[in-house]
Amino acid sequence: MAVSLPVVAAISSLHLLAFVFAVGAEMRRNTGKVLPDQYDERAYCVYGSDASTVYGLAAAGLLFVSHAAVNVVTRCLCFGRGLGGGPRCRAICFFSASWKVPRATREILARLLSMAVICVLSFLAAEACLLAGSARNAYHTKYLGYYAKHDLLSCAALRKGIFAASAALILISLVASLAYYWVHSLADAAGWQKHRNEVDLSMADLNPPRNEFVGVKP
Repeated sequence: MAVSLPVVAAISSLHLLAFVFAVGAEMRRNTGKVLPDQYDERAYCVYGSDASTVYGLAAAGLLFVSHAAVNVVTRCLCFGRGLGGGPRCRAICFFSASWKVPRATREILARLLSMAVICVLSFLAAEACLLAGSARNAYHTKYLGYYAKHDLLSCAALRKGIFAASAALILISLVASLAYYWVHSLADAAGWQKHRNEVDLSMADLNPPRNEFVGVKP
């Protein structure tokens, strides 16, 4: 499988759009101010726009679509028939550690596994930051205090840097996704297809079929 420029463009565009929304969410964080009530001595929190929540959810959605596209193109690595079919998780791990396979091919499979792990971890971390930040940004303090007593000193607000961290994780996810897709294409086009039969035979030796004993009639 060769690297497809439309696939690379789609993955990059979705990640970059998610990055822009994450940066916008950080810049438009909701902050509250304690203001006195004009009719009595109570105090309450006044919040601005909830645009940051919308931006965060949009970034999370775009990142999810991009990661889903990567999994569809690579067929989730351990599922489907992207690299020759069969129990691929076990086969790939055995393939990357087998001394019967050339060193260069084993290195490609080792990179494939490492890129897959980095891609998944960066995606999960970015999604967690985006969803948690959006939920926290949407929370508003509903407590009513007394302005003269100063018992309502601050309003609940999202801490600075949550969406910025998610934006950085989105860039890491972009690099990891493109690297994973590229290494996957190398493994699919070169080493895996070339030495797949050797791996299948080696795995068959590790799991020999059971012999059935047939009785002899007198």
